[in-house]
Amino acid sequence: MKSLIITVAGMSSRFNRDTKEDVLKCLYYEDVPANSLLSLQVHKTSHLVDEIIVVGGYRYEDLEAFVHRHLTDVSKNMKLVYNDHYQDYGSGYSLLKGIEALSPQTDEVVFIEGDLFFDTESIEKIITSKKDVISVNHEPILSNKAVALYFDANDYPHYIYDTSHSCLEIHEPFTAIYNSGQMWKFSNPSSVREICRHLTPTQEQGTNLEIIQQYFGVYKSQELDIISICLWFNCNTVADYREAIKALSK
Repeated sequence: MKSLIITVAGMSSRFNRDTKEDVLKCLYYEDVPANSLLSLQVHKTSHLVDEIIVVGGYRYEDLEAFVHRHLTDVSKNMKLVYNDHYQDYGSGYSLLKGIEALSPQTDEVVFIEGDLFFDTESIEKIITSKKDVISVNHEPILSNKAVALYFDANDYPHYIYDTSHSCLEIHEPFTAIYNSGQMWKFSNPSSVREICRHLTPTQEQGTNLEIIQQYFGVYKSQELDIISICLWFNCNTVADYREAIKALSK
């Protein structure tokens, strides 16, 4: 059984600087609801997975209403999960809640962040891969927005991200460095569940990289499927969203 986790609990603070009223950015659209990020993500993946778990928090009632009104064609396979710490914990708690909500029969888990726009072919490669998947993209690695992924001298992966959006640092030799595509596939759900059971309170309150690093950090690159996303936008702002929708129309 394949399960997809999408996390959308965040406060959308950067996105809402450009809107007339506060919104949950995964639900934002300017023409039709089908062009919201959530609708695009769900409809690009629903035929490839058995369940979709969406973890919300901020404006959770809006999320429920949108799914009920605009995603009726796929809602029977969707679970909505509430993150009651969306204001005071980091993104890792949403991933933790999503993992806790997995069906017992799940044997493959795909995780994508809810503010991403991506092409259909790339997400299909991630979901159908026979291996654990790390995704990368072709964007410049900028310290104020990127999650960087590098492989050390022994070929093990490491993720780095600066929550203050200042500078990134690598304090060891490395063989490769990428901009993370922020989508992953866990082919061993029992392992990721075990990691979640042993998180410290501090780790539970951190970013989703706490879980991701522990899971993928034991694999060398040749044991993983490293998939490069062809078309990728991280929609932190309305301008980012508009660029993504423009790409959709080409």
